[in-house]
Amino acid sequence: MQIPPMSIQILSPEVVDQIAAGEVVERPAHLVKELVENSIDAGATRVHVEFFDGGRIVKVIDNGKGMSPEDLPKALERFATSKISKTDDLWSLRTFGFRGEALASIAAVSKLTLTSRREGDEQAHQLISEYGRKKDLDKVGGSQGTTILIENLFDNTPARLKFLKSDSAENTAIKTTLKAMALSHFDVEFRIQENGKLVSFWPACKNRKDRVEQILEIKPLFEGEAVRENVRAYAVFADPHNVAKTSKNIWLFAQNRWIQDRSLQAAVNEAYRNLLMHGEYPIAAVWVETDPDCVDVNIHPTKSQVKFQEPSLAFRAVAGALRSTLEQAPWIVRNTESTIPATAPVAGHAVMASMPQQNLSFQDKSLDVTQFQKKEFNFPKSVSPSSVQQPQTTYQALAEAASDRESFAPAMTSSSATEAPMGYWSSLEVLGQANLTYIVTQSREKIVFVDQHAAHERVVFEKLMTAWKGGKIDIQDFLFPLAIDMSPEKVEALLAMGKEIERLGVHIEALGPGTVGVKAAPLMIKESSLSAVLDKMATEIVDQGGSYSLERTVGDICATMACHSVVRAGQSLSHDQMRNLLRDMDMFPLSSFCPHGRPVSVEYPFYKLEKDFGRIV
Repeated sequence: MQIPPMSIQILSPEVVDQIAAGEVVERPAHLVKELVENSIDAGATRVHVEFFDGGRIVKVIDNGKGMSPEDLPKALERFATSKISKTDDLWSLRTFGFRGEALASIAAVSKLTLTSRREGDEQAHQLISEYGRKKDLDKVGGSQGTTILIENLFDNTPARLKFLKSDSAENTAIKTTLKAMALSHFDVEFRIQENGKLVSFWPACKNRKDRVEQILEIKPLFEGEAVRENVRAYAVFADPHNVAKTSKNIWLFAQNRWIQDRSLQAAVNEAYRNLLMHGEYPIAAVWVETDPDCVDVNIHPTKSQVKFQEPSLAFRAVAGALRSTLEQAPWIVRNTESTIPATAPVAGHAVMASMPQQNLSFQDKSLDVTQFQKKEFNFPKSVSPSSVQQPQTTYQALAEAASDRESFAPAMTSSSATEAPMGYWSSLEVLGQANLTYIVTQSREKIVFVDQHAAHERVVFEKLMTAWKGGKIDIQDFLFPLAIDMSPEKVEALLAMGKEIERLGVHIEALGPGTVGVKAAPLMIKESSLSAVLDKMATEIVDQGGSYSLERTVGDICATMACHSVVRAGQSLSHDQMRNLLRDMDMFPLSSFCPHGRPVSVEYPFYKLEKDFGRIV
């Protein structure tokens, strides 16, 4: 069927307004965002939002500057605004609204009642618009500020109405939008009512961190910031123990505007690398600031996206703001718990003998001191008694003591207890080993189970990363190259990254189109594991290509090398080996997690045990 040619026509104002409304007000949540932004631009310190029926009825009340009677009709005209006047203003914006389209678009698809009063005016004025048709201005009572009531949203556009989701889904979208608006304006009070019920009340706060803790209801949260040239990033975020199932709890703001940006979201995830398991997402709020002329906020109808002049600077600033704090592991309380002496008295007679001869009253402080009775640890037959009597300074003793099992890699030097102040992990008293997998320790307040494989994996991983970043690593040269067969594609991938791999202490060469020769490798890496390590390394390089940063790729390689080269579950350890491992953990702040994001330890407070045993209620 041939379509007859049509002549070009100028669209009617009604059609133009509805087209604009479809871009600016796609759903009720966008409408609420536009109205709240107008309130903020008007200097409001209190914003009250009510919504009913999935946002088809919305009321926003603020205590801002208000509008004059003459400005009320102008506010409902398209491209009418007080916020910009010339093109250059778009590159030096100090307001959230600037296009002059929002109210006109909203009025085109609803019944809108606009009431406003300025400071000093005797009374308020009200203007009613029904689907773009304005009525006469009326004088009404009202306090300073502006009130906008939206009713019958999309009633004149049934096609758009049927695309709305359920009331519950639309209400959730509105509350999410208001949460973001409140996060970005910590000095503004927000009161939210849903179907006549108060669902949120957020008083004004002193700073961003207080507001994030108030709204996300997580404490404590941590702060970090970083500057990359003219881009500054500030972040408030939860520790890796507090995670979400989706990325919806990553809140991003550019120039204090709530935005959706996959690159910045990836930067947040990058900061948490090797700290989260698959399927876990961080909880964070991040603000990015740069020069106004270096960011374009006018690239999306709903202003939910921006374009940076140098996106890589924004990425690096965001990742750096979080990583700089995460690497310090501030969630670990260091040196605050009393260290339990390794030579605590064994029996009650010894305790009494060490005390001065005096009567003990119920108020005596001596009764508050807990003495832990010690028992001899029954080592498995595979562990030599001599390894217990003589403290070890390396993990090599395990190789001798557990010849029937896979052992620790040799030459993993531990620091002496007298070389540095005792850290969190080394302050724990080692009680023994559970199921040949978990190191059982205690402090004054709790029992702590440490996963020996995950803990050692983190230690080796951190040492490998330190070596790659410029530290020193001990290597062993092989008399004859160790030949490893793999596909030609993998061989090429490894040789292409040969220089970076050498920084890890692994020296390779091509022995043929499908064979790689290993000339040298780190002492901490078992020779038997090199084949699996290099094969997985090659697979990751081939699969990831150049889409990942070099450090991320090397980090994955180091994680693989560490996983194949450390103590396993089911391997017996002596007390000294367990204590050495805990001391090594204190060398690295991120020892709470293995390189794959699994937690290294699980804690059981004594008060929980006492409650379970009925000693306390």
